[in-house]
Amino acid sequence: MAGKAAATGTAVLLVTANVGSLFDDPENLQKNWLREFYQVMHTHKPHFMALHCQEFGGKNYEASMSHVDKFVKELLSSDAMKEYNRARVYLDENYKSQEHFTALGSFYFLHESLKNIYQFDFKAKKYKKVTGKEIYSDTLESTPMLEKEKFPQDYFPECKWSRKGFIRTRWCIADCAFDLVNIHLFHDASNLVAWETSPSVYSGVRHKALGYVLDRIIDQRFEKVSYFVFGDFNFRLDSKSVVETLCTKATMQTVRAADTNEVVKLIFRESDNDRKVVLQLEKKLFDYFNQDVFRDNNGTAVSSC
Repeated sequence: MAGKAAATGTAVLLVTANVGSLFDDPENLQKNWLREFYQVMHTHKPHFMALHCQEFGGKNYEASMSHVDKFVKELLSSDAMKEYNRARVYLDENYKSQEHFTALGSFYFLHESLKNIYQFDFKAKKYKKVTGKEIYSDTLESTPMLEKEKFPQDYFPECKWSRKGFIRTRWCIADCAFDLVNIHLFHDASNLVAWETSPSVYSGVRHKALGYVLDRIIDQRFEKVSYFVFGDFNFRLDSKSVVETLCTKATMQTVRAADTNEVVKLIFRESDNDRKVVLQLEKKLFDYFNQDVFRDNNGTAVSSC
């Protein structure tokens, strides 16, 4: 999304992307992604650009370290970004710390024509002029120019750690101060659990985590300023409503594991028509026989779910 500050004529571009898959196939996906990114930059020509990434480094961060370094180097040195003579990059690379690792990456680029821009030091509680290009990684917890938190463990579904949290930075352009928050909320870990209730337990967890972030950025520790929260919210359609909409005339068959009696699969069949299978639901599988329903008319058939 792009916005423009009318008073100063400063064009601000805010971009968010879950980039986990880019590091699985850097030779193809990463090149294509960067090409599209540069095209967006060329189209909007922002003075201040913020790129918030989630799942930075992919599923296996340690194995992707070399790809991460190459990606960052490419962004900072490419011809497409040569007019951005100041940059701040914050990468959460502390993958060995289960209690702190979020796999978030925040990039900020400042055009050479932008004169007076400052970043807030949360420790010193004052603004500092932004000069040069700097990259911060390792332990971001000790970096005073941002706030980074992983959600408390009791927020996580079944209290199992995953890489979910937020990074907050504060900026001031032409006496206009604002916070930028990179956020990654919880996904639906299991379709079988998600469809049990409406709203799902995962929806409740996302709501709770978002409330936690909002409470943190408007608390009494610092002066309140405008804020923009953008990242991967992992919003979903309501699974129970979707299944009920798609399978109004279907009967359900439950498949259980032989050793634990745990439900591992749900099969929805038409009552007639030779009991045709219309939907198969597993922990990581949602297989509906007519995929066009999600595309036709922009998915209006299930948009109310």
